[in-house]
Amino acid sequence: MPTVLRAKLIVTGDSTVGKSALAQVFHSDGSHFPKNYTMTTGCELCVKSVNIPETQDCVELFMYDSAGKEVFSELVQKYWDHPSLVMLVYDVTNETSFSSCSKWLERVRKMAPSPDCKISGALVANKIDLDQRRVISPKQGKEFAMNNGLEYFEVSSKEMQEVEAPFYYLAGEFYKSYNEDLDIFKSLV
Repeated sequence: MPTVLRAKLIVTGDSTVGKSALAQVFHSDGSHFPKNYTMTTGCELCVKSVNIPETQDCVELFMYDSAGKEVFSELVQKYWDHPSLVMLVYDVTNETSFSSCSKWLERVRKMAPSPDCKISGALVANKIDLDQRRVISPKQGKEFAMNNGLEYFEVSSKEMQEVEAPFYYLAGEFYKSYNEDLDIFKSLV
């Protein structure tokens, strides 16, 4: 019998890094890229099922696309209670958005059910199509990800390059973690 798991994914980072575009492109299977910019003022929720390869199981990702403006941070964090996963997004052409990643990651981790609770995460370097304007190197991104227990991905929401990869990775990590916890529980019984 197939298992359907539900995971709360917090998509966060500074304003204008492309969080909403990333979530919308993934949610629509690449058929929708938002042409006009509208600032997210709270959290927008998208839900998408991700099939786990070589199983009949799937993970339903409840993606909380969060506003990146500081003025909305208190409102946004009300939606972040008990996160399962985190996707930290920055713009490769914007030094400030990369520097802010530590702040966003700390905020999400504070919302975990307990201090020892591990939240799997991905660091996503967006807007790689703007290579000539790039100021954050892949090496910098990989180092930050490694130092913070995250997996590193490079994407372009606009060009729909590699958009699915971080979402599939996170769904897989959640599924793996669930099964590890299940095995521990079974061994106790």
